[in-house]
Amino acid sequence: MAGFAILLRKEWLESWRTYRLLVVAALFLFVGISSPLLARYLPEILKAAGGDQLGIVQLPTPTSADAVAQLWKNLAQFGAFAAILLAMGSVAGEKDRGTAAFILSKPATRGAFLGAKFLTMALVLGLATAIAVVTGWVYTAILFAPPSAGAWVLMGVLAWLGLVAWAAITFLASAVTGSTAAAAGVGFLALLVLSLLAAIPALGAYLPSGLATPALAVAGGGPVEALDVIKPVVATVTLVFAALAIALWSFRRQEL
Repeated sequence: MAGFAILLRKEWLESWRTYRLLVVAALFLFVGISSPLLARYLPEILKAAGGDQLGIVQLPTPTSADAVAQLWKNLAQFGAFAAILLAMGSVAGEKDRGTAAFILSKPATRGAFLGAKFLTMALVLGLATAIAVVTGWVYTAILFAPPSAGAWVLMGVLAWLGLVAWAAITFLASAVTGSTAAAAGVGFLALLVLSLLAAIPALGAYLPSGLATPALAVAGGGPVEALDVIKPVVATVTLVFAALAIALWSFRRQEL
């Protein structure tokens, strides 16, 4: 891992100077603000838009649990897209521009090169997720009632882990294929396929999508079995490390 610290600093500065960090943070800030607002006022919007057409249909009174569900849904959708977009050109783009070969001609290892890139993506996603969760908590406290801060922290960690999994899959494709378009295609295809497989009860708990069940239960104040948290966490962490290991194995055997 020679040169890791220098490469990590380089990746972080690049994320800042190319505005990737600011754009992702702004997107997640919007998610954090809009989710509780949408959960609180959606019934009123539907009632105003539908008017008499709704008839005697009684819309449920929104609660803080609705804000949690809306926040997780938006993080799972917009956050997954952001993770894929961040990762799709991380390695392939460097290879296309020839900067990967230039950097690796210095005393820097390929493991440090990939590790710095992925850790920077994970940090960017972590910071953005923290912004969304903190903002969402504040607006939920204002619009409903102050929820448990600790439960929301755990929900944020689980949400971040799920986003890191999508980034890892796309990062693997970027390193193996050397094509930004192919990496994006693999990332979105994996998101679609794994989301469909999550509908299978016996399998869903072992996929990144399975993090939703314990996260929503914890943030909503409901009881959660430890095993319900451990299974998706261990499976997702295993997926991330497997993707990184394969990416490194493939990248070490490529001619730049």
